Amino acid sequence: MAQSLPSHPIGVFDSGVGGLTVVRALMDRLPFENIVYFGDTARVPYGVKSVSTIQHFTQQIADFLLQQDVKLLIIACNTMAAVAADVVRAKSPVPVLDVIEAGAKNAIARTRSGGIGVIGTPTTINSNAYARAIHQLSPDKHVYSQACPLFVPLVEEGWLDHPVTRLTAQEYLKPVFVEQIDTLVLGCTHYPLLKPLLLDVTGDRMQLVDSALSIADQTAELLQAQGLANTSRAMPDYRYVVTDVPVKFQTIGERFLGRSLNRIDRVEL
Repeated sequence: MAQSLPSHPIGVFDSGVGGLTVVRALMDRLPFENIVYFGDTARVPYGVKSVSTIQHFTQQIADFLLQQDVKLLIIACNTMAAVAADVVRAKSPVPVLDVIEAGAKNAIARTRSGGIGVIGTPTTINSNAYARAIHQLSPDKHVYSQACPLFVPLVEEGWLDHPVTRLTAQEYLKPVFVEQIDTLVLGCTHYPLLKPLLLDVTGDRMQLVDSALSIADQTAELLQAQGLANTSRAMPDYRYVVTDVPVKFQTIGERFLGRSLNRIDRVEL
């Protein structure tokens, strides 16, 4: 591919709709950057698939985005990042960022006690990817991980401040509260929508690390350092690409993004 230019878009991808919370954070942090978002809605969920299949699908999506002349790839899906980030990095001619590394770095920077909690889907938690990323950067940190399988369906149902969601959060966080933890990583792209409720449930026990905000900050630093920040002050171009358009995609997507999804293209890989 040709040399990257500041006007080229950022490529963000996810197994479905969850990565739109990362797009939202990027829009807020970098309001003039062009963005192409890819959601593999025909093949979601990834969590039940084998490692080799996830790596194959992830590389397919990365290759598609590279054909769109993106200047940076962002893996917004925790499952993809856990098992396929290294595969994508090995083949990519542009920088690759992922939510796990970004969340790990932010958690290390913010913890004071050295105790870090991670909540995520069972697949992400079972992969131990956050614990590995944190310990590679800072071996002395204590990491406690907790799977929260009901959060994703509750978010997609729109039950962001429902009594059932509150009770579920209280149950999931009980064992976390027992640990000596002052920082809690939201290890799933759906979870930022639960942040107000989670802040209420955790109170002043711990601070929350939102991987979407973490990766937006990391993106801003990287683009500035490499001279790739878009200097144009024109209206940015946002494009959304999916492999299927489920009935609920528009509704859920707009809830995640906090704005209208105007341009959705369907492609086959």
